[in-house]
Amino acid sequence: MSDPLFERAFEPAHGTAVPVGPDVARVTVNNPSPFTFHGTNSYIVGRDTLAVIDPGPEDEAHLAALLDAIGGRPVSHIFVSHTHRDHAPLSRRLKEATGALIVAEGPHRPSRPLHAGETNPFSESSDNDFVPDLAVADGETVSGDGWALSALHTPGHTANHAAFALEGTGIVFSADHVMAWATTIVAPPDGAMSDYLASLEKLLERDDRLYLPGHGGAVKEPAAFLRGLRAHRRMRERAIRERVIAGDRTIAEMVKVIYRETDPRLHGAAALSVLAHLEDLVEKGAVRTDGPASLSGIYEPG
Repeated sequence: MSDPLFERAFEPAHGTAVPVGPDVARVTVNNPSPFTFHGTNSYIVGRDTLAVIDPGPEDEAHLAALLDAIGGRPVSHIFVSHTHRDHAPLSRRLKEATGALIVAEGPHRPSRPLHAGETNPFSESSDNDFVPDLAVADGETVSGDGWALSALHTPGHTANHAAFALEGTGIVFSADHVMAWATTIVAPPDGAMSDYLASLEKLLERDDRLYLPGHGGAVKEPAAFLRGLRAHRRMRERAIRERVIAGDRTIAEMVKVIYRETDPRLHGAAALSVLAHLEDLVEKGAVRTDGPASLSGIYEPG
């Protein structure tokens, strides 16, 4: 059963530059999956001297498509929202081709240290070699030829996630923090639910008119959509608390009930999302655990 909050209709037009705003074009990588939807969206901003946002994974066809869309124009900056491998690695190749500076919040890092005996299930999904030329602070603006992009630190999906606001337009490149097609994966230790919820509240304080996300189509009414996402997360939190009260003691038991209509290929990610909520609930004192919150922990009502 589909959730009316989300919009899955989207034409990726792989390899083609699609205009999505004034002097803004989207080029979608042909890397569809249950986690990337139809593929990762890269954006080209500007008219004469350009910026590129989220070049994407190591993909020869996509690099060629970006360079074709750039059309020989100078590129001064390459912005990277976060260091997952479907967003960051091609930045190095694109820098070699254009001489642009790479801009991001910072290198990859987890949201919290690993617990004893814990492994990071998404460690292979991260570009641990990524280092930006310019690390931008929250609210810092980087200006180019006819455009200015301001960094909005939005941790949650990853510790170093940043959205970028195109000043004077009401457009925010929301990357993987807010997407029209589905909820964001928040998977400890890379991500943290408390950070994610705080980042939603931060964006709700703004008055933007359009979000261009890292996967799927545009979010055309950001404030209403953000409120819907917040309600969705609160509903998920209530469902988890209800399962604990009902007697479920492990995350596997909770996922079996709460995500019974979800693609089984996503149950591993769903378990990590439940863990993220439980970490937040344990921190709030609403749930107790037999040790640090973990996939194998035993949970009881707080």
